[in-house]
Amino acid sequence: MDIEELRTFVEVADAGGVSPAARRLGVSKSIVSRRLARLEADLGVQLLARTTRGAALTEAGTTFRDYAARVCAEIDNAKEVILPAGELRGRLRIAAPLTFGPTHLAPVIADMGRRHPRLEIYTCYADRFVDLISEGYDCAIRVGFLPDSNLLARRVGPIRGSVVASPSYIRAHGAPETPGAILAHEALTQVNESWNFMDGDKRITIRPQGRFRADNGTALVSAAVAGVGIACLPDGVIEAHVRAGELVRIMTHYPLPEAGIFVIRPPGQHPSRKIRVLTEMLIECFGSMSHEGA
Repeated sequence: MDIEELRTFVEVADAGGVSPAARRLGVSKSIVSRRLARLEADLGVQLLARTTRGAALTEAGTTFRDYAARVCAEIDNAKEVILPAGELRGRLRIAAPLTFGPTHLAPVIADMGRRHPRLEIYTCYADRFVDLISEGYDCAIRVGFLPDSNLLARRVGPIRGSVVASPSYIRAHGAPETPGAILAHEALTQVNESWNFMDGDKRITIRPQGRFRADNGTALVSAAVAGVGIACLPDGVIEAHVRAGELVRIMTHYPLPEAGIFVIRPPGQHPSRKIRVLTEMLIECFGSMSHEGA
């Protein structure tokens, strides 16, 4: 067996089928199938049971998958160690938020690509929750507050937000002055969104109500500018509209708690050098942001 067979098996196991694994690897389905067949022939056991929905791990496959993943990780680490100083190569798959990501994170990722011309980078920008392990990502950059999970996180910078409304909305409906008053207003939200405010050392959580929802903050900015309702958004995506007078910060006596920008990776012994370099570049960019510079 060779490393490509092991890597292919891990991708199929994690993706749940030959077709999605082939897309991740950038090869044809026939190549994936041949590699799997050679690996199973070498081992003398069936690792995957083909189904109409894809491929499911056999008992032997479940056991072997973790060993194969560790071998692939060790080989990758060994390759990085012997590379010329500073050089990166191979693949790096990143999940990043659609809100904030293309405007603030993409320039850092692009700079990483410029500095390391032998590194292949793929970034998925989406505000949905991306399952790093099952979808085959090396890491994610997430903004906000992190739920408990078995993933490993490194904070690379602060993120601050504000509640905003357009001047036309404020003229027509007024502006809430306390967190509880928000419930009487049209709120622009993502699904099941909570808004948190600080009253001194006390945190207040509100479940806002409204008829306009979207799956990313950029769409909510447009709705807020149009006067549809009030929105709670990162300063980085509203700052230009505030400067232009299209949005006004409200509820300033109840600031939002400071959130963070995080690099998230699956659990493992050590992060790869690719992830460490990305993390260091993000810290360099965002780690010392001032209060106004979200």
